[in-house]
Amino acid sequence: MDTQTAEKTLDTLMGAWDGEEIIVRRDQPTGATIIIAVHSTRLGLACGGTRMKTYPALEEAVLDAQRLAEGMTFKFAAAGLQRGGGKAVIAIPAGLDAAARDDLLRRYGALIHQLGGIFACGADVGTTAHDMDTIAETGAPYVFGRTSERGGSGDPSPATATGVFSGIKTTCARLFGSDALAGRRVVVQGAGKVGYSLMGLLRDEGAEVTCGDVDAVIVERARTELGVSAMAADAVYDAECDIFSPCALGAILNSETIPRLRCRAVVGAANNQLATSADAELLRERDILYAPDFVVNSGGAIYLIGREVLGWSEQDTLDRVRNGVRDGLTQVYALADEHGMTTSAAAEQVARQRIAGGQG
Repeated sequence: MDTQTAEKTLDTLMGAWDGEEIIVRRDQPTGATIIIAVHSTRLGLACGGTRMKTYPALEEAVLDAQRLAEGMTFKFAAAGLQRGGGKAVIAIPAGLDAAARDDLLRRYGALIHQLGGIFACGADVGTTAHDMDTIAETGAPYVFGRTSERGGSGDPSPATATGVFSGIKTTCARLFGSDALAGRRVVVQGAGKVGYSLMGLLRDEGAEVTCGDVDAVIVERARTELGVSAMAADAVYDAECDIFSPCALGAILNSETIPRLRCRAVVGAANNQLATSADAELLRERDILYAPDFVVNSGGAIYLIGREVLGWSEQDTLDRVRNGVRDGLTQVYALADEHGMTTSAAAEQVARQRIAGGQG
């Protein structure tokens, strides 16, 4: 793609977006690009994770930031939290060395601090609690999820998994009349931090768990440490199961994969699982119950805000995660039934009503 075409594409992406602000900064020392997308501050300070990865093109990184920021707006609204939605994406060149990476994170932190509270960040794909420590050196106080040694609440992935687990139980209760998971077949796509924690919870409850991931090393770790079954990464769409749980990257539910699914429901942690809004209708036509991702994966956000801002105890926070996801999904399923709409549309309606009313 030539430069002029790329600029037009970026202009189109930014012009068509319904968010409030996009900050794009080129990091000259590394060649990375920092994108901070603030979708909404209607309910409060915009918060969201920091995703760090290599993208084929800058346009894809901007689009990812936009979609993720919008998802955070809905996530906080659906969870009843007084926070707005934002997201940061750091598009890095392949092979970035560790020292250069840490310096990049410090410059990113300085940018967050310079913005003066427009956006506060946590960890996401490609970043960790230790990275939040590094970012906080220059970005405090607008950094969540630092290690406990640095005054933070640490990795929120187990809390995210707790919420997904609650979503699976809630969905099983609706489909099968009981939330018991013993003997239920669950296929988990992605054996990373959230997927690994989720598989442990499922196994302890007696579910039959199978995982698939493009990274053979983490699949083997899950197989040996958790005793779950493994399959090829692409085979997850064809596996017969009760619950398919996407816990990797987004846009995996689309016109190519949905016809292959052999599950009763989709309940997972990945952000933006639907490639397009029309894919929600494709799932409904196949009688596959979809648990909207921003309702199900809200546990990490609830955990960070609850622990670091609202002062909730560890146990109280996890209880609120379980109950919040259960109650949120129950409301969404009932609304979808009442109005004959997709569960995705129902969840967005709930979130938009809370945003319009200024109530998290």
